Amino acid sequence: MTQKQVVLTLEGLKKIENELEHLKTVRRKEVAERIKQAIAFGDISENSEYDEAKNEQAQVEERIFKLENMLKNATVIDDEDVSLDVVNVGAKVRVKDLEYDEEVQYSVVGSAESDPYEGKISNESPVGDALIGRKVGDIVDVQVPDGIIRYEILEISR
Repeated sequence: MTQKQVVLTLEGLKKIENELEHLKTVRRKEVAERIKQAIAFGDISENSEYDEAKNEQAQVEERIFKLENMLKNATVIDDEDVSLDVVNVGAKVRVKDLEYDEEVQYSVVGSAESDPYEGKISNESPVGDALIGRKVGDIVDVQVPDGIIRYEILEISR
């Protein structure tokens, strides 16, 4: 099975590396300690603390595995390599919603680091996909669940 290429900005790479380090050095130890305490309660066959701790351990290990695979398959986009001619991963894009006459700024990132609440949209999302490859001045129609949003691209920056 081939792994999907993961596109990350430098900021996203550092965030994933920090989370991985925290999981390996802090969370693993915390969960191991909880398992040890639960075992001390005696019979583990009906020990809910033990079951919860083992489930948490499995979640931590699964997250570590996913993060390590992301890093193994990562392509890092350097800010200096981001073209300002067209929208691409790593670019900040200021757009105007033509229906509501409102301006919004998005950072286009890979799906692994998208966070719409922080204005970071995935290059695979409907809006991100529609903006990729477009230039300042372009009018972009984006199909979203509520219909179509029309954006005018006002600025591309790093």
